[in-house]
Amino acid sequence: MKNSKSSDSLSDFEEYFESIKNLLLQRFNNIPKAFVRTYGCQQNVYDSEKIKGILHKMGCSFVQTCEEADIIVFNTCAVRKNAEDRVFGNVGALKSLKKKKPNLIIALCGCMTEQDHVAKKINDTFPFVDLVLGTNSIRNFPEFIYEVLTDNKHIFKTKINDVLLYEGTPIRRESKFRAFLPIMYGCDNFCSYCIVPYVRGREKSRASDAILNEFSQLVHEGYKDITLLGQNVNSYGKNLDENINFAKLLRKIDSIPGDYWIRFMTSHPKDATKELIDVMAEGKHICHHLHLPVQSGSNRILNLMNRRYTREKYLEIVHYLKEKIPDISITSDIIVGFPGETYADFCETLSLIKEVEFSSLFTFIYSKREGTPAAKLEDPIPYKEKSEWFKDLLQVQNGLTEKICNSYIGKIVKVLIEGTSANKGYLTARTQGNIIVDLPGSEQLIGKFVKAKITDVQGWFLKGEVI
Repeated sequence: MKNSKSSDSLSDFEEYFESIKNLLLQRFNNIPKAFVRTYGCQQNVYDSEKIKGILHKMGCSFVQTCEEADIIVFNTCAVRKNAEDRVFGNVGALKSLKKKKPNLIIALCGCMTEQDHVAKKINDTFPFVDLVLGTNSIRNFPEFIYEVLTDNKHIFKTKINDVLLYEGTPIRRESKFRAFLPIMYGCDNFCSYCIVPYVRGREKSRASDAILNEFSQLVHEGYKDITLLGQNVNSYGKNLDENINFAKLLRKIDSIPGDYWIRFMTSHPKDATKELIDVMAEGKHICHHLHLPVQSGSNRILNLMNRRYTREKYLEIVHYLKEKIPDISITSDIIVGFPGETYADFCETLSLIKEVEFSSLFTFIYSKREGTPAAKLEDPIPYKEKSEWFKDLLQVQNGLTEKICNSYIGKIVKVLIEGTSANKGYLTARTQGNIIVDLPGSEQLIGKFVKAKITDVQGWFLKGEVI
């Protein structure tokens, strides 16, 4: 087998697939069964879909539990410590399974594996793990599996300095009507609390033609809700030779004919332009929803976070959004208890939340990440006190969410039916503003757009009926 790491397509791996199929059949005396568990963000979900695409091409079927599997892949997240701890706990639980099934292949990939201290712990504590690969190594997965099968050795392939973007990797998507489509990879922002630039590398934008072709194909295949992904989609195009930015790309995508919604995330406030907002306002398919992480309402803390915008700049963006798109739904991320944050700083965050009136928030108590600048800052506030602040924040946001949800009562809105609800006899749907709606209806409606009249509010979601 030849080494194909320098190639810009998956074609050089074609020769591996037939060999791997035969080797797996010999190893397991049957069609191999694979289990993939995903931790973390939408980018990780997309990466797992690529892993499943490769496994499918290797001849694997898929199962729902580790106990049933011949190949287990954990695709990991490094953003918060509790996610890291959860992975270690679940990997540790595989030790006894490996004893029962010595032919079992266990692989770890994703953001966690790019951290030196994690790689060392895996090597020292979990010697039964067969393959560890980094975020830029997924396309090399067939090559590494081949090495595991033929050389019967443990393989660590992290920290690959890969500057190429690979097109054409097979994908096995989780949904038939919702899809993720990365437009770029990596991050250049280096927020002081964030590990992402260290584990995913610097920003690399995909060529616009490749994105437009993939998006057109998704629409052709019937996908209704397509999310453009990037750590900071607003900086798309900066490393490309073509004359394009994210607003221009979004306008081109929006011109593709079809019945679909466009979403995108994540948008960094420092790069959120009026041009982008104007494109959103004028678009035919672009959802009136913007996820715009603010993290803190205090300029002092924003400076310590290296966010490179001020409270005033953030509110200026919000005011322009509401002027141009009156029905805009704005969501955000908030970190509570950043090192050095005082109660006065926290109160500034509360006041910003009240002024913006977010539809919902993703809220976190600060999690120290080894290797980031923030990890070296003094952090004198006890966790118990931060927890009390956190409860206050949730109380404020819950009130705002209830107010926003109540404003929908009596309105008729377009929703996408996503599946069955926990409420028996109901379906669950989503508005373009990313608000959940429960409504009675036939399962034949799943994956379709319908008009719904909102009749009631239950907690943080709406209830309605199909028109």
